[in-house]
Amino acid sequence: MNNLVEFAKSALVIVDIFFVIYLIGYSTYLFFSTVVGSLMLYKHRNYRKLSNRLNDDYYVPISILVPAHNEELTVVATVKSLLELHYRLYEIIVIDDGSTDNTAKELIEHFHMKKINRPVRKQIKTKSVTEIYEADEYKVKLTLVRKENGGKADALNVGINMSECPYFMSLDADSMLQDDSLENIAKPILEDERIIACGGVVRISNGLEIIDGKINEYHLPKGLLVSMQVLEYDRSFLASRILFDQFNGNLIISGACGLFKKDITLAAGGYDADTVGEDFELVIKLHVFCKMHKIDYTVKYVPEAICWSQAPTTLKDLMKQRKRWNKGLLQGMTKYKELFFNPKYGMISFISFLYYLIYELLTPFIELFGIFTIFLSYQLDLLNIKFMILFMFIYILFGGILSLCTFLSRLHVENIKLSFRDVFKAMALCILEITVLRYIVLLARISSFIGYKKNKKTWDRVERVQVEYKSSKIH
Repeated sequence: MNNLVEFAKSALVIVDIFFVIYLIGYSTYLFFSTVVGSLMLYKHRNYRKLSNRLNDDYYVPISILVPAHNEELTVVATVKSLLELHYRLYEIIVIDDGSTDNTAKELIEHFHMKKINRPVRKQIKTKSVTEIYEADEYKVKLTLVRKENGGKADALNVGINMSECPYFMSLDADSMLQDDSLENIAKPILEDERIIACGGVVRISNGLEIIDGKINEYHLPKGLLVSMQVLEYDRSFLASRILFDQFNGNLIISGACGLFKKDITLAAGGYDADTVGEDFELVIKLHVFCKMHKIDYTVKYVPEAICWSQAPTTLKDLMKQRKRWNKGLLQGMTKYKELFFNPKYGMISFISFLYYLIYELLTPFIELFGIFTIFLSYQLDLLNIKFMILFMFIYILFGGILSLCTFLSRLHVENIKLSFRDVFKAMALCILEITVLRYIVLLARISSFIGYKKNKKTWDRVERVQVEYKSSKIH
């Protein structure tokens, strides 16, 4: 018995050392990525002041794809915002993926759309298209495609089949692009022909008033749950994507705001309809495809391209959303497990893939195991409580300061002012986000591993709120 206790004590000492290294490693990564991200945003801001705007004679034709399933409360506002973008060469394609509400009816009536007969070239195999509608009274072509329910990835593949432009952009039906976002996300393509995909920034729109594609006045949302998500989003986009962008290592382009080269996407096979993380899967697929075929390529992150999207307002919806995200992460990483410590993929394998494996996919189990070892250490009288409290206090304070820095970094990319009240609120919530929201997300991630193969293609509905897009041009 004594030998067993001694063995347990030795094992716990090793485990404790592992967790100290784990937390220090994550904190060091956050610090380094935040510093790099902030410096790059500052550099971008100065560059934008010195450079001219995109010349009106040079535009990349873009098809904007909006997959929608039961989005009657938000889809009209989304399309209205798209019609006012500061861009010329684009088309809008809304794909109604077998909605059971009035999604199609709202669009048809509001935009005076007419049913047409148009052949669909099936470059990617999808569920059947049932009806096609068009509106021709706006500055760009607006198309509504109704199809059998097949999931978001299948709807996007239908949109690719219907698209007429060499580049396409995916946009969630509850999201709105800032008026200059399409211009900003397309500009890198004119500067570098190797770019096959660009990702923008997703910001939370809850409680904001958007007029003519601009934020009229910015304030943090009233609800604590949504406000904490604002800080989380800011840290997520600044902490990894700008850093990974320095070595072409981004593995995620948000489905709410992503631009892709159509021919490369078609050659790679389009979106995988058997995954719920279609955005993550597609980006990894493009990396693998280009590496396998020795194509010189770049995946770019564009912090000036801003998309405003609704965040879950209830704990139930937040859990549902994060469960789906983690399920998609698991599906994507298991499908492309060949990237793990594979020299052929360079820094994508040894930095990006490893980061998502350790600090995203496996984090729930690592932290749950950590809580268990703390309890066991206490039972065996191995726990230095004062040191543990001091260590956790420093870690939480350090993480909170970094979260606050990433929140304030929006001053470099957005033409908004933050009130003292918002800054003070962010200071208080940055600690709460690390100590409360983090463990809510932890539970959601753990639950995603339970029966994750079931219902792969479901949309996991999150309750929406009615959105009104205010405009001085469209009525």
